Amino acid sequence: MKAEQHTQRMLMWLRDAGVERLDLALLRHGGAMVWHHSKTHGELPLPWTRAMNVHRSEVYIRPSRHGSWPLVFLDDLAPSLAAAIARKYGALVVATSPQGGCHVWLKCSEKLCESKRALAQRWLARRTGADLASTSGEHLGRLAGFKNWKRSGVWVNTIATSKLPPWDPSPALHEPSEAKRRRRAPNNAINGVDTSPSGRDWAWVCAQLESGGDPQAIYNDLAARVISRRGPDSERYARRTVERALSHIHSRRG
Repeated sequence: MKAEQHTQRMLMWLRDAGVERLDLALLRHGGAMVWHHSKTHGELPLPWTRAMNVHRSEVYIRPSRHGSWPLVFLDDLAPSLAAAIARKYGALVVATSPQGGCHVWLKCSEKLCESKRALAQRWLARRTGADLASTSGEHLGRLAGFKNWKRSGVWVNTIATSKLPPWDPSPALHEPSEAKRRRRAPNNAINGVDTSPSGRDWAWVCAQLESGGDPQAIYNDLAARVISRRGPDSERYARRTVERALSHIHSRRG
Protein backbone atom coordinates (compact mmCIF):
# COMPACT_ATOMS: atom_id res chain seq x y z
CA MET A 1 0.00 0.00 0.00
CA LYS A 2 1.34 3.44 -0.95
CA ALA A 3 1.77 6.26 1.55
CA GLU A 4 -1.19 8.21 0.15
CA GLN A 5 -3.38 5.13 0.53
CA HIS A 6 -2.48 4.82 4.22
CA THR A 7 -3.46 8.48 4.66
CA GLN A 8 -6.78 8.03 2.88
CA ARG A 9 -7.52 4.81 4.75
CA MET A 10 -7.08 6.62 8.07
CA LEU A 11 -9.08 9.69 7.05
CA MET A 12 -11.88 7.56 5.59
CA TRP A 13 -12.17 5.60 8.84
CA LEU A 14 -12.31 8.82 10.88
CA ARG A 15 -15.00 10.23 8.60
CA ASP A 16 -17.04 7.03 8.79
CA ALA A 17 -16.67 7.12 12.59
CA GLY A 18 -18.44 10.49 12.62
CA VAL A 19 -15.48 12.89 12.72
CA GLU A 20 -16.36 15.77 10.40
CA ARG A 21 -13.67 18.30 11.39
CA LEU A 22 -10.00 17.77 12.14
CA ASP A 23 -7.04 19.64 13.62
CA LEU A 24 -3.81 19.13 11.66
CA ALA A 25 -0.54 19.99 13.44
CA LEU A 26 3.01 20.02 12.10
CA LEU A 27 6.08 20.18 14.32
CA ARG A 28 8.73 21.73 12.10
CA HIS A 29 12.35 20.62 12.23
CA GLY A 30 13.33 23.86 13.99
CA GLY A 31 10.77 23.34 16.76
CA ALA A 32 7.92 25.63 15.60
CA MET A 33 4.33 24.32 15.57
CA VAL A 34 2.08 24.99 12.58
CA TRP A 35 -1.65 24.44 13.11
CA HIS A 36 -4.65 24.03 10.79
CA HIS A 37 -7.65 24.06 13.12
CA SER A 38 -11.13 22.67 12.54
CA LYS A 39 -10.74 21.70 8.89
CA THR A 40 -13.18 19.56 6.95
CA HIS A 41 -11.68 16.55 5.25
CA GLY A 42 -11.67 18.41 1.95
CA GLU A 43 -9.89 21.40 3.46
CA LEU A 44 -6.86 19.50 4.72
CA PRO A 45 -3.73 20.76 2.88
CA LEU A 46 -2.31 17.31 2.21
CA PRO A 47 0.05 18.14 -0.71
CA TRP A 48 1.62 20.94 1.33
CA THR A 49 1.80 18.63 4.35
CA ARG A 50 3.69 16.03 2.30
CA ALA A 51 6.16 18.66 1.17
CA MET A 52 6.69 19.76 4.79
CA ASN A 53 7.15 16.14 5.87
CA VAL A 54 9.91 15.70 3.28
CA HIS A 55 11.68 18.55 5.08
CA ARG A 56 11.46 16.65 8.39
CA SER A 57 8.26 18.09 9.85
CA GLU A 58 6.36 15.70 12.11
CA VAL A 59 2.67 15.35 11.16
CA TYR A 60 -0.13 14.94 13.71
CA ILE A 61 -3.92 14.94 13.58
CA ARG A 62 -6.95 14.72 15.87
CA PRO A 63 -10.70 15.32 15.76
CA SER A 64 -11.23 19.06 16.15
CA ARG A 65 -10.44 19.73 19.78
CA HIS A 66 -13.54 21.60 20.86
CA GLY A 67 -16.10 19.31 19.24
CA SER A 68 -17.80 16.29 20.77
CA TRP A 69 -16.86 13.10 18.99
CA PRO A 70 -17.57 9.37 19.48
CA LEU A 71 -13.87 8.58 19.67
CA VAL A 72 -11.02 8.20 22.17
CA PHE A 73 -7.29 7.87 21.63
CA LEU A 74 -4.78 5.46 23.18
CA ASP A 75 -1.03 5.87 22.77
CA ASP A 76 1.85 3.41 22.85
CA LEU A 77 -0.04 0.12 22.92
CA ALA A 78 1.66 -3.16 22.07
CA PRO A 79 0.75 -4.21 18.50
CA SER A 80 -0.80 -7.48 19.69
CA LEU A 81 -3.09 -5.70 22.16
CA ALA A 82 -3.97 -3.02 19.62
CA ALA A 83 -4.95 -5.70 17.10
CA ALA A 84 -7.03 -7.49 19.75
CA ILE A 85 -8.96 -4.27 20.45
CA ALA A 86 -9.67 -3.88 16.73
CA ARG A 87 -11.01 -7.43 16.62
CA LYS A 88 -13.54 -6.65 19.37
CA TYR A 89 -14.54 -3.02 18.77
CA GLY A 90 -14.64 -0.50 15.98
CA ALA A 91 -11.09 0.83 15.93
CA LEU A 92 -8.26 2.22 13.85
CA VAL A 93 -4.71 1.02 14.60
CA VAL A 94 -1.72 3.06 13.45
CA ALA A 95 1.86 1.77 13.72
CA THR A 96 4.15 4.72 14.44
CA SER A 97 7.50 2.87 14.34
CA PRO A 98 9.01 -0.57 14.98
CA GLN A 99 10.45 0.68 18.29
CA GLY A 100 7.30 2.44 19.47
CA GLY A 101 3.88 1.08 20.15
CA CYS A 102 0.67 1.67 18.22
CA HIS A 103 -1.88 4.45 18.29
CA VAL A 104 -5.45 3.25 18.65
CA TRP A 105 -8.50 5.35 17.83
CA LEU A 106 -11.43 3.62 19.50
CA LYS A 107 -15.02 4.18 18.36
CA CYS A 108 -17.42 4.96 21.23
CA SER A 109 -21.16 4.47 21.53
CA GLU A 110 -21.72 8.15 22.35
CA LYS A 111 -20.18 11.52 21.58
CA LEU A 112 -17.74 12.77 24.19
CA CYS A 113 -16.59 16.31 24.94
CA GLU A 114 -12.92 16.89 25.75
CA SER A 115 -13.28 16.37 29.51
CA LYS A 116 -15.20 13.12 29.01
CA ARG A 117 -12.66 11.93 26.46
CA ALA A 118 -9.97 12.49 29.08
CA LEU A 119 -11.90 10.47 31.67
CA ALA A 120 -12.38 7.61 29.22
CA GLN A 121 -8.77 7.67 28.07
CA ARG A 122 -7.40 7.57 31.62
CA TRP A 123 -9.76 4.72 32.52
CA LEU A 124 -8.64 2.72 29.50
CA ALA A 125 -4.95 3.57 29.91
CA ARG A 126 -4.91 2.23 33.46
CA ARG A 127 -6.33 -1.06 32.19
CA THR A 128 -4.37 -1.48 28.96
CA GLY A 129 -0.94 -0.05 29.79
CA ALA A 130 -1.35 2.80 27.30
CA ASP A 131 0.66 5.96 27.93
CA LEU A 132 -1.01 7.87 30.79
CA ALA A 133 0.77 11.04 29.64
CA SER A 134 -1.41 11.02 26.50
CA THR A 135 -4.81 11.09 28.19
CA SER A 136 -5.67 14.78 28.27
CA GLY A 137 -8.67 14.49 25.94
CA GLU A 138 -6.99 16.85 23.45
CA HIS A 139 -5.18 13.89 21.95
CA LEU A 140 -2.99 14.23 18.87
CA GLY A 141 -1.89 11.16 16.98
CA ARG A 142 0.37 10.73 13.99
CA LEU A 143 -1.24 10.89 10.57
CA ALA A 144 -0.63 7.70 8.61
CA GLY A 145 1.24 7.89 5.33
CA PHE A 146 3.92 10.26 6.59
CA LYS A 147 7.42 9.73 7.93
CA ASN A 148 8.20 9.69 11.65
CA TRP A 149 11.46 11.64 11.83
CA LYS A 150 11.72 11.12 15.57
CA ARG A 151 12.31 7.45 14.66
CA SER A 152 14.79 7.98 11.82
CA GLY A 153 12.18 8.60 9.16
CA VAL A 154 10.21 5.35 9.29
CA TRP A 155 6.76 5.37 7.71
CA VAL A 156 3.63 5.68 9.84
CA ASN A 157 1.12 3.10 8.58
CA THR A 158 -2.42 1.96 9.25
CA ILE A 159 -2.29 -1.71 10.20
CA ALA A 160 -5.91 -2.41 11.10
CA THR A 161 -9.35 -0.87 10.73
CA SER A 162 -12.64 -2.33 11.88
CA LYS A 163 -16.29 -1.32 11.86
CA LEU A 164 -17.38 -3.57 14.71
CA PRO A 165 -19.72 -2.39 17.51
CA PRO A 166 -18.41 0.63 19.44
CA TRP A 167 -17.03 0.63 22.97
CA ASP A 168 -19.43 1.78 25.71
CA PRO A 169 -17.62 4.42 27.84
CA SER A 170 -20.25 4.40 30.63
CA PRO A 171 -18.05 2.58 33.21
CA ALA A 172 -15.28 5.15 32.71
CA LEU A 173 -17.60 8.14 32.89
CA HIS A 174 -19.29 7.04 36.11
CA GLU A 175 -16.12 6.42 38.12
CA PRO A 176 -15.29 8.87 40.93
CA SER A 177 -13.84 12.10 39.60
CA GLU A 178 -10.11 12.60 39.21
CA ALA A 179 -10.17 15.22 41.96
CA LYS A 180 -11.76 12.77 44.40
CA ARG A 181 -9.23 10.08 43.48
CA ARG A 182 -6.38 12.53 44.06
CA ARG A 183 -7.76 13.42 47.50
CA ARG A 184 -7.89 9.76 48.44
CA ALA A 185 -4.64 8.67 46.80
CA PRO A 186 -1.05 9.43 47.80
CA ASN A 187 0.70 12.14 45.81
CA ASN A 188 3.00 11.49 42.88
CA ALA A 189 6.15 11.41 44.96
CA ILE A 190 7.95 8.15 45.66
CA ASN A 191 10.82 8.41 48.14
CA GLY A 192 10.87 12.16 47.52
CA VAL A 193 10.99 11.83 43.70
CA ASP A 194 8.26 13.45 41.60
CA THR A 195 6.96 10.70 39.31
CA SER A 196 4.28 12.79 37.56
CA PRO A 197 4.67 13.38 33.80
CA SER A 198 6.03 16.90 34.40
CA GLY A 199 8.36 15.55 37.09
CA ARG A 200 9.74 12.98 34.67
CA ASP A 201 10.17 15.69 32.02
CA TRP A 202 12.10 17.84 34.51
CA ALA A 203 14.40 14.97 35.50
CA TRP A 204 15.06 14.09 31.85
CA VAL A 205 15.87 17.68 30.86
CA CYS A 206 18.20 18.17 33.84
CA ALA A 207 20.01 14.92 33.08
CA GLN A 208 20.42 15.87 29.41
CA LEU A 209 21.78 19.32 30.27
CA GLU A 210 24.14 18.02 32.95
CA SER A 211 25.59 15.54 30.46
CA GLY A 212 26.42 18.39 28.07
CA GLY A 213 23.41 18.25 25.79
CA ASP A 214 22.56 21.16 23.52
CA PRO A 215 19.67 23.18 25.05
CA GLN A 216 18.05 23.82 21.64
CA ALA A 217 18.13 20.13 20.76
CA ILE A 218 16.72 19.25 24.18
CA TYR A 219 13.94 21.81 23.69
CA ASN A 220 13.08 20.32 20.28
CA ASP A 221 12.99 16.79 21.67
CA LEU A 222 10.85 17.78 24.66
CA ALA A 223 8.35 19.69 22.51
CA ALA A 224 7.94 16.59 20.35
CA ARG A 225 7.67 14.28 23.38
CA VAL A 226 4.85 16.24 25.03
CA ILE A 227 2.79 17.30 22.02
CA SER A 228 0.12 14.65 22.55
CA ARG A 229 -0.13 15.65 26.22
CA ARG A 230 0.26 19.43 26.05
CA GLY A 231 -1.14 20.18 22.58
CA PRO A 232 -0.70 23.85 21.58
CA ASP A 233 1.06 24.55 24.88
CA SER A 234 3.91 22.16 24.05
CA GLU A 235 6.35 24.82 22.81
CA ARG A 236 5.83 27.16 25.77
CA TYR A 237 6.03 24.26 28.20
CA ALA A 238 9.22 22.89 26.63
CA ARG A 239 10.88 26.31 26.51
CA ARG A 240 9.97 27.11 30.11
CA THR A 241 11.13 23.71 31.37
CA VAL A 242 14.53 24.03 29.66
CA GLU A 243 14.97 27.62 30.89
CA ARG A 244 14.15 26.65 34.47
CA ALA A 245 16.44 23.63 34.31
CA LEU A 246 19.32 25.77 32.98
CA SER A 247 18.79 28.28 35.78
CA HIS A 248 18.63 25.49 38.36
CA ILE A 249 21.86 23.87 37.15
CA HIS A 250 23.74 27.17 36.89
CA SER A 251 22.60 28.18 40.37
CA ARG A 252 23.68 24.86 41.85
CA ARG A 253 27.06 25.00 40.16
CA GLY A 254 27.55 28.64 41.11
